[in-house]
Amino acid sequence: MKLKILQNNNYALAGVLEAILLIALVAIVLSIIQLTYVPEIMEQKESDHMDEVANQFSQLKSVIEIQSMMGAMDTGEPITYTPMSSPITMGSKELPYLISARSYGQVDLIDKDDAGDYKINIQPAPADFPTGIPLTSLKYSATNFYYPSQDYILEGGGIILQQSDDEVMRIHPGIDVENRSDLGYIKINYFIPLFNGVSGRKSYGGSQDCYVYTNYTKHYTHSGNAVFIHIYTDHIDAWHEALVNESRGILWEYVDNDYIDVATTPNRIEITPSMHSINLELTIAEIGVQVGPGYAIS
Repeated sequence: MKLKILQNNNYALAGVLEAILLIALVAIVLSIIQLTYVPEIMEQKESDHMDEVANQFSQLKSVIEIQSMMGAMDTGEPITYTPMSSPITMGSKELPYLISARSYGQVDLIDKDDAGDYKINIQPAPADFPTGIPLTSLKYSATNFYYPSQDYILEGGGIILQQSDDEVMRIHPGIDVENRSDLGYIKINYFIPLFNGVSGRKSYGGSQDCYVYTNYTKHYTHSGNAVFIHIYTDHIDAWHEALVNESRGILWEYVDNDYIDVATTPNRIEITPSMHSINLELTIAEIGVQVGPGYAIS
């Protein structure tokens, strides 16, 4: 008969405890990264993305103005106005291997057929727009999960940044003012882009990059004294700040001197003469716009 001797030792138990502690340490480190650093990293990514969209909208505005300027120089010779594409980055990607959410975007075109009550009314009215000039717009709406969601709106030639209940005109519309008070009037030169869309090509959403295709179609002009200029818009605060802000308003100097008046109602901006009359010079450029991948010939 063989005698078996059993001995107690803690070597195996110690190895198991070490493994458990290592796993727990890794889990704690990953939890700290996930709960603390991932939101900060993603917030910065979404902030950088919104800055990128701001730059892209600025470039889109420049493209439209260049196309309009070249079109207005048309000498009557047959010209094919080739569309130009402007990219819009729709969202930012998630982080690899960690739990995070990517952001998304939506681009919507409000063209002259969809503008409805959004318009610029002038009296006397331009011959080509007796009921008002449609106030068209191109809007990018972000769906962010870490950084506040924002909208960029290209409307009436200006770029509006909207966030929650606050909004500001990031880039002023193409309004230039000449002080002719010595002659008893203020001259306002205003370039207005008028967007004309194609059915089925006015909206695009998701996380993939979007392209906005624009091409010059034709332009209209109007000049003469204005009894009033009414701008009907959803963005009263942004327009009012752009026109009469004390430090950067386009018309602030002339309002401050009581040459003209600028007032607001819940749905419109009202520009009227005061001590001086308003001489208005309008250039309205019709721009074909298509949103999304590819270009449809219409």
